[in-house]
Amino acid sequence: MKRSLLVFFMLVSAIAAFGQQQYQYTVDRNIPYRTGGDAYVAEMCNVDVAYVQGLTDRPVIVWFHGGGMTGGSKEVPQALMTRGYIVVGVGYRLYPKVSVQDIVKDAAAAVAWVFGNIEKYGGNTSKIYLAGHSAGGTLVDLVGLDKSYLAEYGIDADKIAALVPYSGQVVTHYTERGDRGIPPLQPIIDSLAPLYHMRPDCPPMLVISGDREMELYGRYEETAYFVRMMKLHGHPDITFYELDGFEHGDMVAPGHLVFLKYLRNRERRN
Repeated sequence: MKRSLLVFFMLVSAIAAFGQQQYQYTVDRNIPYRTGGDAYVAEMCNVDVAYVQGLTDRPVIVWFHGGGMTGGSKEVPQALMTRGYIVVGVGYRLYPKVSVQDIVKDAAAAVAWVFGNIEKYGGNTSKIYLAGHSAGGTLVDLVGLDKSYLAEYGIDADKIAALVPYSGQVVTHYTERGDRGIPPLQPIIDSLAPLYHMRPDCPPMLVISGDREMELYGRYEETAYFVRMMKLHGHPDITFYELDGFEHGDMVAPGHLVFLKYLRNRERRN
């Protein structure tokens, strides 16, 4: 559905700025979530954790950066550092040094680290939200929908509080297709596609797309199809926003506002 966001963007930006002023964040950087690997693992497989000392029982946002799985670097979005929420920025290895499946495994290892360690920072393991933009959104979907990745660590993916992909690709990612010699406009759906793993019992989902006329390739249409099919499968708690007037690259900032409103509403209900 389309949502007019101009007034909403201004209002919630002011609210978010006010919320940030109420808390003094500490950021612990370059914490390894994989050990015993090579130099590239040591360089890339780290997280940054932004938290407020002294707070407990806090929701946790695990953020995966975009970049087509070939670029980008870990980040802790300042817009999400509000209301004492813990924000974990995840770094992961990149193609072509590793395969796309290895990148998904890195994402799962980072989420497992969060489950095992975030209480030390005041986080609540029943309130872990996975979010990410573009390639990061695809990683969110794959880790949350294909339970085998977290099962390797003895973690039930359904313990995730919600999955929040911003413009994630739900067919097999174009970097994986390119590795097989398949052009970016020829979609396929296999085990590395979120669409392959649709199920009604996965965590709640907030799915966000840019404007259908401005998104990358057919990303809005992919996303709308994914949401429709999840509903047909019987998923009871999936929300879809199309951000009217925002393209693939600049939909992140309003996406953060939509996500923060969603998170606050969930916190009030709980």
